[in-house]
Amino acid sequence: EQLNKQAEEIKELQARLAKDSHNSGKPPSSDGYGKKNTNKRTESQRKKGQKTNGGQKGHKGHTLKKSNEVDKIKIYHVDETCQHCNHSLENEVVSGHEERQVFDIPAMHIEVTAHKAEIKICHQCGKKNQASYPEDVKSSVQYGSGIKTLASYLSVQHFIPTARTAQIFEDLFDHKISESIVIKACKQLSTKVQPAIDAIKIQLQQADVVHFDESGIRVDGKLHWIHSASTPYLTHYSVHEKRGQIAIDEIGILPELKGIACHDHWKPYFNYDAEHALCNAHHLRELSYLEKQYKQEFAPEMAKFLTSINQEKQAKIDSESYQFSEQEIKSYEKNYDKIVAKGKKDNPKKQRNPKSKKRGRTKQTPAYNMLRRLHDYKKEVLAFMLDFHVPFTNNQAEQDIRMIKVKQKVSGSFRTFDGAGEFAQNRAYISISRKNNKNVFQSIKTAFESHPFIPQC
Repeated sequence: EQLNKQAEEIKELQARLAKDSHNSGKPPSSDGYGKKNTNKRTESQRKKGQKTNGGQKGHKGHTLKKSNEVDKIKIYHVDETCQHCNHSLENEVVSGHEERQVFDIPAMHIEVTAHKAEIKICHQCGKKNQASYPEDVKSSVQYGSGIKTLASYLSVQHFIPTARTAQIFEDLFDHKISESIVIKACKQLSTKVQPAIDAIKIQLQQADVVHFDESGIRVDGKLHWIHSASTPYLTHYSVHEKRGQIAIDEIGILPELKGIACHDHWKPYFNYDAEHALCNAHHLRELSYLEKQYKQEFAPEMAKFLTSINQEKQAKIDSESYQFSEQEIKSYEKNYDKIVAKGKKDNPKKQRNPKSKKRGRTKQTPAYNMLRRLHDYKKEVLAFMLDFHVPFTNNQAEQDIRMIKVKQKVSGSFRTFDGAGEFAQNRAYISISRKNNKNVFQSIKTAFESHPFIPQC
């Protein structure tokens, strides 16, 4: 009994060590420096015969082309004598020009505008009358929207630290700004984009399919969570101390959602009445883990089956057919049940040992737990097959939350909760600008001018 117990513990420890970002839901940062196959490419879920990396066949390239609108023209005159026979060309008419264009950045400097308000004295009453300044000119000396736009753009879009942002201004414009100017610009931007964030929240509540994800961040030395809700055109971030239902209730998107919630099976999501769809990219990684670590026969079979359904779905979309027939759906569901039943037969449920003094449920194998999930959440796993609006994976949420993690890698953490919330709000605004093909710099500038971009989805 002791040997069997030790063998099970060793097997469990080996399985735990075998888990990494390629075969489980663990993030790549958890792989550490002891990554496997450091001299080889990382393992991909893409199989042979599918699209390769890089540009696809028929992809149009981009190159620098001549512009019809030029800012400056420089004319170079021909020598006064012919280069071939030395005859005078002084009285010859110019027959044409050969043109070459150079794209460059002009000398950059900060423009200073003096706003002068007229003052007149009334000779009738002797009182002074002064013209009004524009609404955005409030101080005797101040920075304009252009400075604030560039400062917040470098900080929020490119994650450049405040000290280096100030250094960039000094190097480019020969004018050094203080770090507090960068911080104030980002804070002011978060206030200016509030109308856009409020509109996004309402639109997400009414969307057909919304992708959800959450990830840990450090705020004031403590673990907090960044919650993401997004679509291909909308993005919403929220920072909260909690990860589960308390945070989801306070954010208020999922509780009011009218459509389908796509996520990675985080249990608190199922506490809400919305329909659910599960990320099959997570399933494929876990099935790969079960195949290699536990030699489970059902795992590659299920992975191949799910992938084949998705390929058939893409083929139907290409042929402008946007649903499977009832007969096809029944056939797919029958094969799905067959694979799960086969796996269950090979991985029966462990029964409690009568001699054991441990309380609670008996610990089951990873294979059994996976099979139970596939059985209990069959509709959610196959949601991409039943409704073509639902994607095969939750990659949209993964992509949207990735830039928050990049910021965390650059800065390490956020000093204050308010600072983290301001960054999340500004980053959501930048994300929707990108998704809707808007120039990010111009979107930030219009926000500072009290006209933030609000998508109409």
